[in-house]
Amino acid sequence: MKRREFMLALGGAAASLPLAVRAQQPAGRMPRVGVLMNTIEGQPEGKIRIDALRQGLAQAGWVEGRNIQLDIRWATDLDHVSRATAEMVASAPDVIVANGTPFVNAVATATRTIPVVFALSNDPVGLGHIASMAHPGGNITGFTFMEMSLVGKWIDMLKQASPGLRRTALLYSAATTPYYIPFLRQVASTPSMLPLPLVEAEFSDAQNLAAWTEAFAHERGGSLIVPAGPFSIVNGKQLAQLAERLNLPAISIYRQFAVDGGLMAYGPDPADIFLRTAEYVDRILHGAKPGDLPAQSPIKFLLTINMKTAKALDLTIPSTLLATADEVIE
Repeated sequence: MKRREFMLALGGAAASLPLAVRAQQPAGRMPRVGVLMNTIEGQPEGKIRIDALRQGLAQAGWVEGRNIQLDIRWATDLDHVSRATAEMVASAPDVIVANGTPFVNAVATATRTIPVVFALSNDPVGLGHIASMAHPGGNITGFTFMEMSLVGKWIDMLKQASPGLRRTALLYSAATTPYYIPFLRQVASTPSMLPLPLVEAEFSDAQNLAAWTEAFAHERGGSLIVPAGPFSIVNGKQLAQLAERLNLPAISIYRQFAVDGGLMAYGPDPADIFLRTAEYVDRILHGAKPGDLPAQSPIKFLLTINMKTAKALDLTIPSTLLATADEVIE
């Protein structure tokens, strides 16, 4: 993959140095990067992210085991997130990459000194992790993932695929994705802001997921939105299969959801975000301060459509929507 034009936009002396010079091993010891992953080890989504981080570091001249160490921890439930964060901070790495809002919440509380780059986190300003996107301040910066404007985009895509839809449900966990709560309150007070009524479906765990989805499917005209968050990653395959079996058009932010049988997936490209995260890690290892590096939003989005599922749901995907797809699964 070609080196991203993004690097040119960063500016600064470090960005202009030759790779061989920029990635010289600091005297004394090999730098160590702690990586806190809010996914399940071995799942496709987590592998895509870690592979992209390693690739981005390699493009900057950092090769794991030769001139840099990666200490990777995986956790999705809050207890394990807290434990992994405490252990990581206690080990005092040179930089922490925090993947996902739960880990950013935890690490923002645990340290004000270790540089932190978040990847695929949400609402960092609203949650108090940074002062602003342009000027983060403190020891944290990074790259966001989910923006609430995506909900309207998802509903529009679902309606294009299934014009007879009358409502859609957003499935989430308040414990790990609290940023949906103010959005849902806003929708409740201003229903006209979305093209379909939005049903709030909050789950603390997956125990009642199948029963709730079956009950929701009894009334025709329903659809599902599976947004960003650990709950969606852990239960994505089950949700995709439930949606297909119950004839519910469904869309997610994660490509794997469509691969597993969901109708569509549309959202930021996680690999691109982790490549850009590696650029910030590189800059910090060469002396940049996180608070001086602007937090950034996604710039690359991917649309995946599962035509096998569309046929099973007896849906005709408009040619205009198919033409914009990055991947069509037959």
